[in-house]
Amino acid sequence: MRYLINFSYDGSMFNGYQKQPNLRTVQGCLEDALKFINGGCCIDIHSSGRTDKGVHAYNQYAHFDMDRSITLYKLKCALNTYTPDDIYIKDVRIVDNDFHARYSVLKKEYIYKLNVGEYSPVNRNYVYQYNKKLDLDILRCEIKNLIGTFDYSAFCNMEDKKNSYVRTIYSADVYKSKDEIVFSFVGNGFLKYQVRNMVGALIECSTKGRHIKDILNSKNRSSFGRIADACGLYLNNVYYK
Repeated sequence: MRYLINFSYDGSMFNGYQKQPNLRTVQGCLEDALKFINGGCCIDIHSSGRTDKGVHAYNQYAHFDMDRSITLYKLKCALNTYTPDDIYIKDVRIVDNDFHARYSVLKKEYIYKLNVGEYSPVNRNYVYQYNKKLDLDILRCEIKNLIGTFDYSAFCNMEDKKNSYVRTIYSADVYKSKDEIVFSFVGNGFLKYQVRNMVGALIECSTKGRHIKDILNSKNRSSFGRIADACGLYLNNVYYK
């Protein structure tokens, strides 16, 4: 039986999503819980994608196969019992055997939170403490230039070698709520560090007069300097076929 879980997590105390030896990760905690539920037999889970150290998720998805007879309600309760408090399973459902949490994705939505007010120690792990003013009109103008199908190699991790850096961003927006600026991006997929680099570039559009079109066309990560901190990034939603 193939199961799909929808879950959220606070990434502050994890070394990213992906399982790594001797490190606390989201995948590792989930697989430990499933092993216990499955009578000591290991179960591999497959997520919609990885998130880096310090990155959070409101709605992450993963599938796994398990033959043990258990109701969906009991499976959800068991998972929430045996996973730590910084992970919460929101939903469990049965899916077709050809469903894949990563390869069946249509699009993903990320949001990024940035504080332009006074430093907040309470929110330091959840909102990037930039603590300086930004020009919202410039941000709104420049972020629209990220919408479309482009080679986004200027915004990727320079060590992350890909066959193609072409992705499609369907929508990109920015708004302000009190002292918090929130960026949102919906796309068919994102490169490693892409969202954080796009936010960093947008900050430099406001503070240094840079332009997104120039950075995009450069196809060169060294065309700007800043990468936004991981703590402000959230996987907000994943959409499937």
